[in-house]
Amino acid sequence: MRQIAVRRTESRLVPDVRRVIAQPYLLGEEIAGAGPSRSSLLMERVLAIPESQVRGLLEGILADFSSRHADLEALLERHFDQAAHHVGPNAGPVSRERRLLIGAYFTHEYSIEAAALFNPSIVLAPDQSGLAPGQRRFVMSLRAVGEGHISSIEFRSGVIDSAGALTFDPLGSNLVTGQRTAPATYDRHLFGLKLAELGAGNDLTWSVLDRLPDAFTLAELEHSLALLEATGPPHAISFETIKIIRLLAASNYVTRFPADSALSERVLFPAGPHESHGMEDARFVRFVEEGGASRYYATYTAFDGFEILPQLIETEDFVSFAISTLNGSAAQNKGMALFPRRIGGKYIMLSRKDRENLFLATSDNLRFWNHATELDRPIAPWELVQIGNCGSPLETEDGWLVLTHGVGAMRRYAIGALLLDLEDPLRVIGRLSTPLIEPDASEREGYVPNVVYTCGALVNGDDLVVPYGLSDAAIGVALIALPELLAALRSTG
Repeated sequence: MRQIAVRRTESRLVPDVRRVIAQPYLLGEEIAGAGPSRSSLLMERVLAIPESQVRGLLEGILADFSSRHADLEALLERHFDQAAHHVGPNAGPVSRERRLLIGAYFTHEYSIEAAALFNPSIVLAPDQSGLAPGQRRFVMSLRAVGEGHISSIEFRSGVIDSAGALTFDPLGSNLVTGQRTAPATYDRHLFGLKLAELGAGNDLTWSVLDRLPDAFTLAELEHSLALLEATGPPHAISFETIKIIRLLAASNYVTRFPADSALSERVLFPAGPHESHGMEDARFVRFVEEGGASRYYATYTAFDGFEILPQLIETEDFVSFAISTLNGSAAQNKGMALFPRRIGGKYIMLSRKDRENLFLATSDNLRFWNHATELDRPIAPWELVQIGNCGSPLETEDGWLVLTHGVGAMRRYAIGALLLDLEDPLRVIGRLSTPLIEPDASEREGYVPNVVYTCGALVNGDDLVVPYGLSDAAIGVALIALPELLAALRSTG
């Protein structure tokens, strides 16, 4: 097969260690043994600072850090509130200046891109107004990795013209992590199904759920759990069930950002218990319902340091994001990617539930996936270790274009492609036998060497726009002639 031309553009995104967020510090860390926690000891030390010194210390902190964080004083006040339970009963009134100073001692900066920046996806932005002819506004998601190999999701925005030239918007100056809240309600039936999947389908669980309405709030759930703790079996028996119920509730949440913040200032930082070590490889897709209404979904991998779980992001405006669990036997492992519309009335998802092969899952419910059929498996030498998808399928007149990734010898990652039938995506129309993009000499060095990887591309006229990670060290953008690629896929039979 003739090699398909790949035009690497000059667009390049590189990690910037100056992009920092302010996070709570030391909360919950305990000293081994019977002594007080480190947080309690720190609180005692800060409370012992003479009042005459508090203002000067605080002014120095505000002078050094106010330019790095939006509304720093409000942030320090929130962090004081989270640590306030360590203030002893005999401490007396705490002045506002001392509260802010305490908040500063319970805060640390985290550089979200300090280790790596990679694995982007790209979609058309919700607002396409005010553009010149031939221009389209895009949103790009990025995976950023900082200290402790913790992954978060951040964004860039910009404009692409008819020739494929990308212009990125200027970066905002202060990163924000948003305000996290519980969802308005939980669905009792779906909540119970997930608890059963987690191994908590027992009489204690059903007694808690039976007291709840079909759509219940977090407060109603906590009230039912309190009744179980007060009137149920001994705590040693109910502890594990109660813990799993609360973990599931905490894994479903909403993050809202200030409407006046720039998109590039918004960071989805791990908040749920299953993602304490990272939110990895978000695959965003603009999903269009049969009536024409659209919204954005993204599948991503939550990692708690021991296990990985696929989860779902939902947003209409990239200001408010709803996070929820994905459930079912087909919602396993990494690399789930949602088709941009229903087919035959069903949701369709690419999956790699066995860690090696590509599957196609179908469901009537976006959050539950129990049926998956093998679609493709490693064939060529460049992909014999494993294959997977590189983002949501792209609809073309010739079929569903699926970018894939393959892992070969020396753990080298390359990007390939499949073409699936529009109405029967289990039917493979074409498959590239050689990589579409593989790391060249300038792309193979980085945090994870010899890797090119994308989480989602964009069709722009006759161009396929592919942003991709370069060995986890940076992000580049390639343009591929779409007619040439589709012709090559059709010719493979």
